[in-house]
This record gives sequence, C-alpha cells and structure tokens, in this order.
Amino acid sequence: MAAARRIVIENCAIATVDANDTEYASGYVVVAGNRIEALGSGKAPEGLENVVRRIDASGHLVTPGLVNTHHHFYQWITRGMATDHNLFNWLVALYPVWARIDERMTYAAAQGSLAMMARGGVTTAMDHHYVFPQGSGDLSGSIIRAARETGVRFTLARGSMDRSEKDGGLPPDFAVETLDGALAATEETVKQHHDASFDAMTQVAVAPCSPFSVSTELLREGAELARRLGVRLHTHGSETVEEEKFCHELFGMGPTDYFESTGWLGEDVWMAHCVHMNDSDIAAFARTKTGVAHCPSSNARLAAGIARVPDMLAAGVPVGLGVDGTASNESGELHTELRNALLINRLGAHREAALNARQALRLGTYGGAQVLGRADQIGSLEPGKLADLVLWKLDTLAHASIADPVTALVFGAAAPVTLSLVNGEAVVENGRLLHVDEDAIARSTRDEARRLARIAAQG
Repeated sequence: MAAARRIVIENCAIATVDANDTEYASGYVVVAGNRIEALGSGKAPEGLENVVRRIDASGHLVTPGLVNTHHHFYQWITRGMATDHNLFNWLVALYPVWARIDERMTYAAAQGSLAMMARGGVTTAMDHHYVFPQGSGDLSGSIIRAARETGVRFTLARGSMDRSEKDGGLPPDFAVETLDGALAATEETVKQHHDASFDAMTQVAVAPCSPFSVSTELLREGAELARRLGVRLHTHGSETVEEEKFCHELFGMGPTDYFESTGWLGEDVWMAHCVHMNDSDIAAFARTKTGVAHCPSSNARLAAGIARVPDMLAAGVPVGLGVDGTASNESGELHTELRNALLINRLGAHREAALNARQALRLGTYGGAQVLGRADQIGSLEPGKLADLVLWKLDTLAHASIADPVTALVFGAAAPVTLSLVNGEAVVENGRLLHVDEDAIARSTRDEARRLARIAAQG
C-alpha cells in the first residue's frame, strides 16, 4: 500500500463491528487504495505519503457500510399497491403486473432501488430477481449495469420460477421458465458476470424463488449447479403460515425439512424471512450454518409475523438484514431495518432484552457480510479489509442530544450520510449520489411505473 492514494478521516467516533466490537470515541481511519490501512484512537500517524484527502469528521460516526441481503429491485415501479394484503393475496394481486416487466422497466427500477439504498449508507447491495417474462430482454444484464453505474458492490441472486398457474402456482404461464431453461440461463449468468476475486464488485448466486413457485427438481438441480460453479444459493423460506401449510400438504414435511431434503441447507445458503421457525428448524440452520436475511419491515407490511432473531443469534445462525422488495417495503432503504429489527423483535418473547443497538448494527453490517459469504472482505472496519465505510453526521438537531453515537444511529431518525466509500471510492457525498443523477432516476422510475400500469391494465 506504500504508493497507494490515501484518504485520512480524523476526529470521528468509530464503531468497527469487529469480533470484539471495538469502538473509539475519537479516532481516525486511513484508507489506502481500496483497503483500510489503519485505524485507531486519537490522531492519524504523522508522515503518511500520497494523502489526497484529509477529512475532519468531528460530529460524525464511522461504521462499516451497510450490507443489504434481500431485495427485489423490479418492485420499485409497483410501490404502493395492494397495501392491505397478506403475502399470498398480495402475490395474486401483483403477479399479473410483474409479468409485464421488460428490460427498460427493470433497469429503471434497479436504478431507483440502488440509488435509495446507496444514499442511505448501503455499500453492498443484493437483488433477488426471479421474474423473466418471455421476450422481456436482458434483465440480469440491465440490473448489473445499474449497480455498476451507481458504484456499489453487488450480488445478483439469479432467480427462477417453473411452477405457473397451470401447475398450481401463482405466476402467469408466460412469466415462468422451463426447468432446463432456468438452469441454463442461470449458469450462463454466473459464467458471464460472477467475479470470485477478493475485491469483486459483482457476484452471482443461484436463487430459485420459493418452495411454492418452483419444482422440487429446480431446487435440487439448482443446488447442484451452484456447488458445481462454486457460488452461493438463495431463496425464500418459512415466510408465512400459509407456506408451511403448503409444504406439509404437498411434500409431507415442513419447509426446513423440505429444504434439507433438496440440498438447501449449508454454509453456502441464505434464505429470506424465516419467520415461522420452530426450535428444530433453528437448530438445523445453526448446525449447517445456513444464513438468514431478516426483513422486519416487509414482514410487518405483509403481516407475516415476527422472526425469532434473538433465538437464531443465540444458536449461532448467521443473520443479516434485508430491505425486501419495495412493493412490500416502500421506503426501500436499510437504516429503517436497523431500527425496526430492534423495535419489532422487542415485541416478541424476549421483550426489551431481544436486541440492542450494537446487535442491530452488526446485523446490518458484519451479519450481512456473513450471509453473502464475504465476511473476510467487508462488514467490519479492520486493516486489510475493503474500504467500504460510511461517515454518518450526528451533530444535527436529529441526533445531537444523544450521547452515544451508535444509539443515535440505530434508535434515532435516519442520519445524513456525509461520505460513503465503496472500494475506496466516494459514492455519496453530503447526502447526494456522485455517479448517477437521482432526479433523473426519479423521473424515469415514475415514467416506467406508469408505462407498466398501462400495459398491465390492457391485459
């Protein structure tokens, strides 16, 4: 790192979220190239060479960048619909609309989803895209292009569905793929876009949608494909009581046992929601190190229930946070999930002892890195890790009277982002995105939402 360009951040509170939860009331961070070179208490070392920027961060907290572990970007252009439905009724209402998406819509929706997350402190984003209507264009490519333009680190979970209305599923027939077609397209996406390197900006996971929208063969062969290609696996699991009933009726077992029977438990797997998990389910996830993407706002929006996050953490299950699609979480940003994870879990059995502010921050940073398989690279502030970090402004009216900065960040209103670095490069500065025009994105998402609504209305 001797010849690398350096950024020095000083006079800030620091929450490293390392294994010891090391914090500094006033300290420094040195970024060299795309890595964290040093950090600690007090002033930065003297004599650093090639310093291109020095930041006095008084009144700020530095944390690892937030890591989003579950999303559906395309839903940005169907926000505010079916607002009083449970999951299955919501899907019935929206699948006929989603089945009409095309490449232009998907690109605009991805831009909107990414912009909202990035300006709110997300440095690693993830999209589970599983709707591929026939003749809709290069949807995966459009999503990856939007992430690259925004400047965030990105995992595309290339989803799929092969159980349509004619098979007892929910999506229209023309909005699903064949078993062979889904597997072939997924493999091509991995080969074309997945980067396995330490500082990869784009990775791909294999991600059949859910037990009730894919065949057993697609689940089983999808797992085999992922392991042959050396990539991770993602799906929805145990989201609602209706899903549990469906699995018992169709497969004669609950969702966790069904997943295990198809090869879908393991340290290379993470699942979204996992709301309805009994002790045996949690033990199976802990034993296999299967990860969970906890989506508290979406779970509440769809009345799915309260996930047993404290019990999962106590058992050793890796847990991160997810925005989920913005048709079931219209805010579309991850800070809300820090706060709601803490507050909603306190409504459960553990009450005030469920989660604290630092546990919530860990879910949104290191926990997310764990479930994406990148905990050695991101998720905490440590020398040698990638320089994905956020500088939160906490000296304004919204937070200045809260003495503890982590409490201010998690319990308080969404804090302004003064600076967000991804791979050592500034992506957000003073609350504004640097690489894309968010006003232009707002216009394009509005236009594409209206175009989709017109097409869907025409049937």
